[in-house]
Amino acid sequence: MAINQKQVLSLQQKLSPQQIQMIKLLELHAVQLEQRIKQEIEDNIVLEEEERSPEDDEQPQQISVDEYLHDDDTPSYKSRINNYSKDDKQRPVYLTEGRSLQEYLIEQLGYRNLPERDMRLAVYLIGSIDEDGYLRRDLESVADDIAFTVGIETTAGELERLLNIIHELEPAGIGARDLRECLLLQMAQMPVNTRPRRLARKILTNYFDEFVKKHYEKLMARLQISEDDFREAIAEIRHLSPKPGNLYAEGGNLYAEGGTDTTPYIIPDFILDYQDGRFTLSLNSYNVPEVRVNRRYMEMIREMVGSDGRVREKDKEAIQFVKSKIDSAKWFISAIKQRHDTLMRTMQTILDYQEEYFKDGDKSKLRPMILKDIADRTGLDVSTISRVVNSKYVQTQFGIILLKSLFSEAMQTDSGEEVSSYEIKNILQECIDEEDKRRPLTDETLMDILNSKGYRIARRTVAKYREMLGIPVARLRKQI
Repeated sequence: MAINQKQVLSLQQKLSPQQIQMIKLLELHAVQLEQRIKQEIEDNIVLEEEERSPEDDEQPQQISVDEYLHDDDTPSYKSRINNYSKDDKQRPVYLTEGRSLQEYLIEQLGYRNLPERDMRLAVYLIGSIDEDGYLRRDLESVADDIAFTVGIETTAGELERLLNIIHELEPAGIGARDLRECLLLQMAQMPVNTRPRRLARKILTNYFDEFVKKHYEKLMARLQISEDDFREAIAEIRHLSPKPGNLYAEGGNLYAEGGTDTTPYIIPDFILDYQDGRFTLSLNSYNVPEVRVNRRYMEMIREMVGSDGRVREKDKEAIQFVKSKIDSAKWFISAIKQRHDTLMRTMQTILDYQEEYFKDGDKSKLRPMILKDIADRTGLDVSTISRVVNSKYVQTQFGIILLKSLFSEAMQTDSGEEVSSYEIKNILQECIDEEDKRRPLTDETLMDILNSKGYRIARRTVAKYREMLGIPVARLRKQI
């Protein structure tokens, strides 16, 4: 029997803890960044928050601990996170009540008198809730992140207990893991004192799959109810919201045909001004603290060093401890500045690419743009661009815009003109909004409509765009 030996060289890239933390910082939006910086100030004794003042632009005297510890690296112990100058003009940031959804939830938690550990864990869970109001990550992964970033060892079971408390907060349905749980949480906060509500709860609890697939006849047979009773139960469900985060932000319910008059609670990450034909772009530093190393610790080190420049044996451990904290603070400040630079570099490139659109907000002027287009122009990875645009907003003179909504593929018309897939999605949305809900348009029919308008598009592409718009197939859009 022949024995074959093969040597395989495998190259794997493993991210360092600091690289992982840098990635996490990049993903944070404005409110989360504020919370993260305040947490770092709490955890690192040498970091302190400072008030902005004209004197801050002067470079303070600095001491290098490394001179005493024979380390070649000489860190800078003070750095600005927001790159503010005393001459900078403060631009208004449009907020409603000045609170985000996360801040609103944390405020409610404050009335629960939770122990400090529970409060910290619950706040982290709230920070993991997405803009729709869902907790889409499993609790095991969240527990791992908490151990890594906050330094608290916890379990999925403990987080489940705290999540149940969050489920009791407003808006109803917040923190759900899926649509079924979301709708049931909302019903749990309503008095189930009518037959339609009891039926609605029974449908969501026992027949959710049939309800989602709109197997209405089968449901009525199983429940042994009339069509009128069934219609009343479905009406109760339609009053619920599939995206509870939007009840705080934009409003809406399961079958809403339009938004409400509620103003969005959004803190933009970028502020873009356009005046006299010129753009001015800045990173929103609303409520983001400036940090520096507390000078008392520098004085402490100075006092521990003898006149001959040597460290006394009894003070070495203390100096080493302070040095480690300073090194950590140095890295954190540097990481925040790197985040600032990456965000600004990405946003400036998007602005240059979509300059005509940003002048007046006319969506017909949006150029086809994919993540790779911006990655190529910035020299950054596609994954980095994705993290920057995924949950970041820019405030413009025509409204607050989610960056990821600006990205679209290129399509061609019969005349050979290149158009954005955004335009095609708009037509799809209009067709579906105006369809007869008793006879919804199939993907095949939608393809024919688009082809008749001169857009070269296949049925599978129609299906893809429909799914991207969050619109179900024709069978599931049917209403009785």
